[in-house]
Amino acid sequence: MSDFHLVDSQGWEYDLQSVYAAYMGYFQLNAIPWYERSWGYLFNTFEDFLSFSWPVITATDAYTGRAHIVTRMTSIGAFVKMIKTRFGDTLPLVDNVMKVHPFETHQRHLRTISDYPSYKKLHATLRAVHLSALKARIRLGEPRAIQELWDLPDKSFLAIDFESSERNAASVLEWGYAVVRCGHLDALGAWPPIPEENYRRGHYIVSEYADRARNKSRPTFPWQYAFGESQVVSKAKMPQIIQAVISSLASPDSETQANSLVLVTHSATEDLRRLEEMKIKLPHNLLIIDVPIYEGCLFKAGLRGAMLDAKTGLPRQPSSLLSLRNILHSLHVPLDFALHNSGNDAFACLLVFQMLVDPKNTQAPPPRIKPTGMAIARSATHGSLPLLSPMLTPPMMAVATMSRSLSASNVRHVDAMERPTTPLRSRSPTSPNRLSTGDTYPTAGAPDEEGRTNDIPDSLTSKFTHATIG
Repeated sequence: MSDFHLVDSQGWEYDLQSVYAAYMGYFQLNAIPWYERSWGYLFNTFEDFLSFSWPVITATDAYTGRAHIVTRMTSIGAFVKMIKTRFGDTLPLVDNVMKVHPFETHQRHLRTISDYPSYKKLHATLRAVHLSALKARIRLGEPRAIQELWDLPDKSFLAIDFESSERNAASVLEWGYAVVRCGHLDALGAWPPIPEENYRRGHYIVSEYADRARNKSRPTFPWQYAFGESQVVSKAKMPQIIQAVISSLASPDSETQANSLVLVTHSATEDLRRLEEMKIKLPHNLLIIDVPIYEGCLFKAGLRGAMLDAKTGLPRQPSSLLSLRNILHSLHVPLDFALHNSGNDAFACLLVFQMLVDPKNTQAPPPRIKPTGMAIARSATHGSLPLLSPMLTPPMMAVATMSRSLSASNVRHVDAMERPTTPLRSRSPTSPNRLSTGDTYPTAGAPDEEGRTNDIPDSLTSKFTHATIG
């Protein structure tokens, strides 16, 4: 290989082995006895073809995501010119070569390949090239790449959320998570997931700030977790808990293969900063989905239908991003739980992601059944009851939706103020979704305001408690 040089990726578009294959196809199609020509030895094998000394770079195709060893058309022209100069024969520039549109826009390492061992060595790096590009594509919200992750299905999607002090963002007040283990559910025949039954989730409140820290600009609602029991833990224990949750879901780190764990957030930059401050170790091959960016890419691609800005009445701009609340509104999810509670936000983030990536098979949970007066339970050891959240009914969203008959996110709308007498979907006790031990919740009775059932025998409750805690 040559010395280290960097070149722009523009113009490097032709898969090198495809060039050789294209000429072999040309000879066959036109009945050219290349093996009898003086230059025929250059086509005896791919290794002989490489003896020309081809300048190449590695690049991934922007559409397929596959990694390739590519050369330029000028190099193919130089090869044809060499045949003409040395042997007096004219070869055409064949047009059936695999053309790659490089995803990478930064400069790439230029190499010169003149033998098969060098090609084989470079080819062995393609998996790492693919992984690097895949991480970037997922982080940028590319719909095709993210859809492929969901469709496999063999990943675990972990949504997380932090609530921090407005005075010092490094002071974490709460942490919540929700996870769907797709490989586990698919193996048990419980696919696609039912969010409220198949999401493992948790909510932790930092004891040092539980009754003292209050945000004025953006109030939080730590005691209004709607999907289970909140746990109060010390500040020192929080990093240990977060690390354990991540470690329980992640596969080994690798330079050539994506992790089985995919992180889902609605504020990736801030969440990653909090994890770094807590010295949480994340695998280098972790894929990260930022839901607002993903939704924005779907909208820009025309996959979410037409939308209007409710404030201006003008069409939504292609480059605009929606908050988690407004994405929930656009998907017609009844907001009968408080946002700015990290457990609720994490659950909502994972729900929104699933509804965007699989709109046909995902429905929002039915409106939660609340007791008269909508009382909020809280342990007497943690002080007085908090103020009731003003976000139990959907406010006017910043971006409203128009008719979306072709939208990829059409989901039946249920207004949060309506209380239907029957559930949105009927579920048989023998449904395959009941098989997913470790990611299912018992549903023998009607859930209370925190998603719990009260008419399950104690022995069964104890059994499921051990099976479902994340």
